[in-house]
Amino acid sequence: MAKAISALDWCVVRLGEDHNWWVAETSDPVRWDVDGLSIVDPRQVQHLIELVDPLRDYGFDQDVFDAAFIPFRIEKDLGSGKVRLKRMKESLFDSDEKLFALPDILDEENGPFADLLDHLTRCRVKMLNDLFKFESKLTVDEVEEVIREDQNSSFIQGQAIHCFTELTDILDYIPEGYDSDEDAPVKREDDTEDEDLPEVDEEDEAKLKNDESLKWDEDEGDEDSEDGEGKDKEKEKDEDEEESEEDDSDGEGRRPRSKSKGKR
Repeated sequence: MAKAISALDWCVVRLGEDHNWWVAETSDPVRWDVDGLSIVDPRQVQHLIELVDPLRDYGFDQDVFDAAFIPFRIEKDLGSGKVRLKRMKESLFDSDEKLFALPDILDEENGPFADLLDHLTRCRVKMLNDLFKFESKLTVDEVEEVIREDQNSSFIQGQAIHCFTELTDILDYIPEGYDSDEDAPVKREDDTEDEDLPEVDEEDEAKLKNDESLKWDEDEGDEDSEDGEGKDKEKEKDEDEEESEEDDSDGEGRRPRSKSKGKR
């Protein structure tokens, strides 16, 4: 039985003035209206994959992401800012090729791409509630309302919303008055001090402890202290010895002058 509707096997995309890619022609013009039909380029695909990675801890489902897009690879450069793309059957996460990703928006309300937007919003809200201490928990409805207002402003100005913008509006969303840097762990003061100190293994540490050259200042300080305390006693002892030497007339019984105990 022949297919009633032709499949989407290829498409031609053009680079817009906004530096985003837009669909100019498809192999299935019956179902796919190219008016305002956007497509994610390989660079943007990679950026989205990086943005969704932190959401894995908050219920992100990679299959929902893959199901929301139709992957294409570059088949031919047509010149004048246009490229012909060939449909592929690969996961955007696992492919080694640089793939374009066309959002499946045949059913804008309940289709795969609409499901992805809802899924990402819920995951993002969970993450924000976990990272920030809000007075009252953030809700999906609140986030959708804020994003919808911004997009409506663009529509009023006659600007088409690119699918990449729709996704990043969710994945980069931060409530007003909060900063994404606040979710970073606070560094303790003692952590900063420890970072300035080099690491020393046990063998080197033992050598340092037994290195007499490192004890010189300490020993000198101790001995200088001892010299200070015994200065008077040594002076008295020297005077006694000098008196005793003067009493020896022949000099044979003269004793050498005692040396100071302190290092010099």
